[in-house]
Amino acid sequence: MNRPPDDAPEYDDAGDMIPFLDDPEPAAGAAPSRDGDHRTEPAPAGVAGAADGGRFSDGPGTADPGPHPGLADAVPGPAESGQGGDESGRGPVEHASGQGREGAAGREGRADVHAEGSTERDEPGQAAHGSGTAGQTPDGSPSGAGGVPAAGEAQASEGRRRAVRQVGLLAAGVLVGALALGVGAVVWLKPYLSPEDFEGTGSGAVTVRITPGSSAASIGSTLEKAGVVASAESFVEATEARSVSDRLRPGHYRLRKGMAATAALDLLLAPASRVVTRVTVPEGLRVSEVLPRVAKATGIPLAELQGVDKELVGLPSYAKGLEGFLFPATYEVEPGDTAVDVLAAMVERFRQAARHVRLEERAKQVNLTPFEAVTVASLIQAEGGTDDDYPKIARVIYNRLAKDTPLEIDSTVLYAQNRRTLKVSEKDTKVDSPYNTYRRKGLPVGPIANPGEKALVAALNPAKGDWHWFVTTDPAHRITKFTDKESEFVRYREELNKNLGTN
Repeated sequence: MNRPPDDAPEYDDAGDMIPFLDDPEPAAGAAPSRDGDHRTEPAPAGVAGAADGGRFSDGPGTADPGPHPGLADAVPGPAESGQGGDESGRGPVEHASGQGREGAAGREGRADVHAEGSTERDEPGQAAHGSGTAGQTPDGSPSGAGGVPAAGEAQASEGRRRAVRQVGLLAAGVLVGALALGVGAVVWLKPYLSPEDFEGTGSGAVTVRITPGSSAASIGSTLEKAGVVASAESFVEATEARSVSDRLRPGHYRLRKGMAATAALDLLLAPASRVVTRVTVPEGLRVSEVLPRVAKATGIPLAELQGVDKELVGLPSYAKGLEGFLFPATYEVEPGDTAVDVLAAMVERFRQAARHVRLEERAKQVNLTPFEAVTVASLIQAEGGTDDDYPKIARVIYNRLAKDTPLEIDSTVLYAQNRRTLKVSEKDTKVDSPYNTYRRKGLPVGPIANPGEKALVAALNPAKGDWHWFVTTDPAHRITKFTDKESEFVRYREELNKNLGTN
């Protein structure tokens, strides 16, 4: 840096202003400025050969922390006044062009300080300029202008060797530490980087229960505790590799101990591995027929099914009992399921269907309560026929109710007698029961079967027509005929009796 303008004051380390001097003679030991200006400034302690106004120190100290642009590689340490430095700690020689030359004497055998446009001075302690021999005065005697005493060279060499040894020891220590840390990290991370796993398909047999909502990690933990897989992590890794987490289902599974994670996953995805009892409840069965069927399929005692507290199975508020609300479907009964569990699942399946067909809302549109709508659906289901016949049967029921005419449906009197037959006699129609629609007008007191969803839909969406009678003339082929004339009805009944061989 060139000298500051006259109006720019400088400050010393203590913050006091340093006054400018008009071209004073350089003091002994002072270094010339970069542009040949002979004005010198006392250097901060420990700073030698600073570029752009750099100063030499004549005593021990540390580098000036203040703003000195161009200070180049000052090395703390003792230095003779005016002596150029080397790498031994005496302070670096400054190349006055602004490029700090560190340890020039040690590297190039020179201690020249070049100051373009400067004037040679032979004053004691001042660095030689021009072509003078480095390290000597004009009379050949040792000089502080850049020469380094032999003792200083030895100290510098020894210092460098010590520094190299220290750096080498430090680097070796860091390397050993890093290797130790790396080995420890591998040991610690091994279960995660390469989780423990068995090989093969295992042996023996074990039943494992997967609870609803289990994640791959929780399933893996269950398998590990049961001895099926070596680690939960191996199972999770196998599941993620095949992207099948969404295919894992709750239930009981028959597996083997000591299986590879992939083999265990294969069995969990195979339906045959699942330990489950399936029971199918067809449409139109009565409760008295459903419960023995479930008992036989599941091994749950019939008495337990018949004695279930109806409050425990989740019946809708409008239900008066199980009849009509054990929805026909195929159910999976897990080991350990109780009578309450099974019946509750069937009732819940009814509630799902009721929500789907909007039972409570749509019942009002046909002037029925939800319970009455289920009752009508049970009549439709019990009378049979085809799916296309269901809305027509519903229309016959509503037309007769509208005219306050007895429904005269055979299946109601058979329900009252707990019988199953296609042959209904005159005596049957006279049975005393609130379910006998020959003797009582209106709907029976409750459902007579458990209807499916199609019968529920038909009860809520009857077909349009004036029919007052229907007869399934050919039960074997499910042929049902509808009419609004009594004479045709009589003819249809004769056709049925002929097919049944009752004429």
